[in-house]
Amino acid sequence: MSTAAPEFRSGFACFVGRPNAGKSTLTNALVGSKVAITSSKPQTTRHAIRGIVHRPDAQLVIVDTPGLHRPRTLLGERLNDIVHSTWSEVDVVGFCVPANEKIGPGDRFIAGELAKIARRTPVIGVVTKTDLATPERIAEQLLALQDVLEFAELVPVSAVDGYQVSTLADLLVRRLPDGPPLYPDGDLTDEPEQTLVAELIREAALEGVRDELPHSIAVTVEEMLPREDRDDLVDVHALLYVERPSQKGIILGHKGERLKKVGAEARRHIEALLGSKVYLDLHVKVAKDWQRDPKQLRRLGF
Repeated sequence: MSTAAPEFRSGFACFVGRPNAGKSTLTNALVGSKVAITSSKPQTTRHAIRGIVHRPDAQLVIVDTPGLHRPRTLLGERLNDIVHSTWSEVDVVGFCVPANEKIGPGDRFIAGELAKIARRTPVIGVVTKTDLATPERIAEQLLALQDVLEFAELVPVSAVDGYQVSTLADLLVRRLPDGPPLYPDGDLTDEPEQTLVAELIREAALEGVRDELPHSIAVTVEEMLPREDRDDLVDVHALLYVERPSQKGIILGHKGERLKKVGAEARRHIEALLGSKVYLDLHVKVAKDWQRDPKQLRRLGF
């Protein structure tokens, strides 16, 4: 009597939600490693970053997208385009709404967009950040979410304390088609290392700046090479771009103190990513109104 080989599933999922709904933190929790940058600032994610979840029965590729919002700049429009093109390519979508915030016009706007694809792509309602809300509040949010869209499933989770993260993974995997692994075992992301390094520098820069700068910061890694005479050291030369000279002063801080802190924080994460010591050379440049200029957006990778 022959036993059939156990079926293996593989495919793509993405989380959507308004900015700061906990999508990147959830992606990192599922992958078990930092592949998407997280920040207390909305609009932190700029690229669709793929995080890969390896399981004995499946390979789940999570595409972390920017938050969907009503755009005010050309960059904003391009970020929204990334979200819409990602939706059309994935097998299942998770719609994230924080447990501790009332459902608002932004959430309803996204639900309206999702309704257009819900017939062909299952949408799972995810109530995030349950560690910040009472059980009563979580129950209210689940009920409120049911009125917004017809979901294939509803699940409350907390990426911070791990509550129901594996349950969510099961629900996502169940919606994937049968198929072989799409990426080699052990890969956690398909992003080039230079992209991840640039994102880690931008994350460190965002954390130090509390005003309206998040949208105005872009980072390019100009060069990343092992030091010639040492095999345990990587030289990273990167540029931080802002839109106005006044913002350059904010990033630099008094006598360059803030930029030093940004460099130290970014270096720590880059060394963990590369598994090597890093010499990080950071400079700040002004690229006037780059978010609205198609030529500069292209040069900065958007």
